[in-house]
Amino acid sequence: MPVAEAAFQQVHTLYSHHHGWLQSWLRKKLGNSCDAADLAQDTFARLLTARNPEHIAQPRAYLTSVAKNILVNWYQRQALERAYLEALAAMPEPEAPSPEQRLVILQTLHEIDAMLDTLKPLARRAFLLSQLDGMKYEDIARELGVSLVTVKRYMQQGFRGCLAVME
Repeated sequence: MPVAEAAFQQVHTLYSHHHGWLQSWLRKKLGNSCDAADLAQDTFARLLTARNPEHIAQPRAYLTSVAKNILVNWYQRQALERAYLEALAAMPEPEAPSPEQRLVILQTLHEIDAMLDTLKPLARRAFLLSQLDGMKYEDIARELGVSLVTVKRYMQQGFRGCLAVME
């Protein structure tokens, strides 16, 4: 059996044996079935791109770890969306964007959030400290315990990612 086929078969087996358990675990965390079902599917979809899924020794521990990462990203997206909607609600009516503009803005925010997830943790933190907290590069370098050159490299990575989202 080819390696790719063996990996697919292993994910299929994991799905059939553990999907119900994972969805139940997520439902307890989230408090609703719909989001739990979506995140369970996302967890198994991520397994399809994992290296060597046929070598997973403890499936439930592995699935829990993957699902927790997906759950953290989901909570971050929810918080981002709530913050945007709160800011939008605080705007005077004539300045508020149209429903179409709101959708485009939300989609762009989700794309930027996804791009930030592709950065290494220190690069993401440096970019957010600069762009959200307004910290200077020197202060970021001190905060993260890295050189100024490294902070500049992190910022370039973040800006390149943002430009790619805008293209």
